[in-house]
Amino acid sequence: MRTEVVATAAEINTIDLKLKGFKAYPVDTSVNPVPTYARRDFYKVALLTGHSILHYADKSIELSGTCLFFANPHIPYSTELLSASQTGYACLFTEEFIKATDRSESLQHSPLFQIGSTPVFRLSDEQAVYIAGIFDKILTEQSADYHFKNDLIHTYIQLLIHEALRMQPTGTFFQHKNASSRITSLFLELLERLFPIESPQQALPLKSAQDFADRLAIHVNHLNRSVKEVTGKPTTSHIADRIIGEAKALLHHTNWDVAEIGQSLGFEYSSYFNNFFKKHTGSTPLSFRKAV
Repeated sequence: MRTEVVATAAEINTIDLKLKGFKAYPVDTSVNPVPTYARRDFYKVALLTGHSILHYADKSIELSGTCLFFANPHIPYSTELLSASQTGYACLFTEEFIKATDRSESLQHSPLFQIGSTPVFRLSDEQAVYIAGIFDKILTEQSADYHFKNDLIHTYIQLLIHEALRMQPTGTFFQHKNASSRITSLFLELLERLFPIESPQQALPLKSAQDFADRLAIHVNHLNRSVKEVTGKPTTSHIADRIIGEAKALLHHTNWDVAEIGQSLGFEYSSYFNNFFKKHTGSTPLSFRKAV
């Protein structure tokens, strides 16, 4: 029995993922060795055929036959292979890639990616053939020269999401509830409810780990330990990542000036916002806006 993550060398090419916002690849564990699990910052949809146990957040799910699996970047997971190999497809993408053409609701609010949701769907033979066809189209477009291929791949990913929403999720779980997972779920949901920012007059009410701990009525050290244990990232990193994500969206999709955006995100002075943005992205807000 081996504990492994279903992935290939393509999955760990994070530089390519950051440049394009997505990465699709075929899965075959009999051909490609798989790396030890490490937390990553992207969503994942995988079509997998084989026999395994998926350890996801505070639960374990037995997978047999062909399944469609949705992974949330906030939740660590690993796969314990029970069969000789596992085959299929996988597609990785950032939330920024999905929201590139609109400011739709965060993927974390989707029933497929929401904290505490059921991320696995068992497929019939007919469903498996249809879903595999969508992945084939994604792979084809990924290597194509079509100018609008990102838009087309975005559509195919949305199709995978909507096909899954039609299905009833699997109910075979081995529950391992614990306080850390509950606290982390509450924190992430509270963080998401702060967004999107709809007007320059809207001020972000919670900005620090202490603010969130106070709202959740727990000690900040307890919050930090729980979030780090479940997600592998500090509380402050989650807050910073979400603020940066919203800042990019506002810079891209609104005509607010940089000072207004900074103030709406809780920065009293423009210089504080500029320094924060540059620290996390490598560019100033104004440079980012001119580049998009």
